[in-house]
Amino acid sequence: MKKIINSILLIAGLAVAMPAVTYAQVSVGVGIGVRADIAPPEIPVYDQPECPADGYIWTPGYWAYDNGYYWVPGAWVAPPEVGVLWTPPYWGFDAGFYGFHAGYWGPHVGFYGGINYGFGYGGSGYYGGMWSGGRFRYNTAVSHVNVRIVHNTYVNNNFYRNNSRYAFNGRGGVTARPGREEALAARDHHINATRNQLALEHNSARNKAQFAKNNHGRPAVASMKRATDRAITQTRVAKMATNTAARQTKTAQKEQRVASRQTNTAAKAQRTAARQTNQAAKQQRMAARQSNQAAKEQRAAARTQRQQQRATNQAVRAQRQQQRNPANQSLRAENQQARAANRQARPAARQQQRPQQQRPQGGGGRPEKR
Repeated sequence: MKKIINSILLIAGLAVAMPAVTYAQVSVGVGIGVRADIAPPEIPVYDQPECPADGYIWTPGYWAYDNGYYWVPGAWVAPPEVGVLWTPPYWGFDAGFYGFHAGYWGPHVGFYGGINYGFGYGGSGYYGGMWSGGRFRYNTAVSHVNVRIVHNTYVNNNFYRNNSRYAFNGRGGVTARPGREEALAARDHHINATRNQLALEHNSARNKAQFAKNNHGRPAVASMKRATDRAITQTRVAKMATNTAARQTKTAQKEQRVASRQTNTAAKAQRTAARQTNQAAKQQRMAARQSNQAAKEQRAAARTQRQQQRATNQAVRAQRQQQRNPANQSLRAENQQARAANRQARPAARQQQRPQQQRPQGGGGRPEKR
């Protein structure tokens, strides 16, 4: 898809792309830019690397689109010819969609949506440097240049600054409109992005870490020292992707360790609760055993007490029996003696009580009647 875009941009050579309608996808055509139905993320905050060589011009990073927004790093670029400046690309909101307006090289900086890209691109024009006598002079107030190597420099702090970080022009974003000079610049002779710029954009689209859906508006690589050739760029992008994957792996491992610690803590808490429950159950069993033992001892004491009582009762009965037996025997003996005496005395008493009858003498005759 990006190859098609780049080819069309190279063929068309247009400064400003016309919007077209798409639905959460990219559409490309002659004179038509890329469009999406969601707004690009804000411009990230990043540092500008030092200018690698005299004559290079800073091209700020921007959000491109290929089934999702991805960040094309800002980079120092050798201009295609002397005397040209870079007009950055921008997104414009129109008719409910966000259309991409491609960047270009030209003798003047045109309209780039009023977007504050920083480093001299404050929303209108370019104040990071200027051409003079066939050489590019750098404004060190906004451009990171080693003055010990590059001597054609100056300082100018008087330039337009837009503090907004919106990445698109239109409702909900930057509401700037082209000024007179920007409108005239649109009619200048323009040169499309260089081969290195297109390679950087293409390679960025192949790096998943550059996509907003993965980096949440904080790209892994926000800027580069220079837009180098394709092989070197691919190597750096691959290395950055590897580093990003390593960071993600470390993050995942850290999250796993945290989850493991939480699981271990929960398991430890469960084991502690189980031990406490077991300890409470053990104490309850011990209390029950002690209670049973006490009841058993009480029953044994009661049995012993009853046995002792029975023994006491038996002793008392035996004592009473012993006490009763001699008295009874003596009484029985006395009774027996008394009965014997009575038996012996009874006939004599009866004889005493009966009157003796006198029988007649001479025998046989009845007594004389009176």
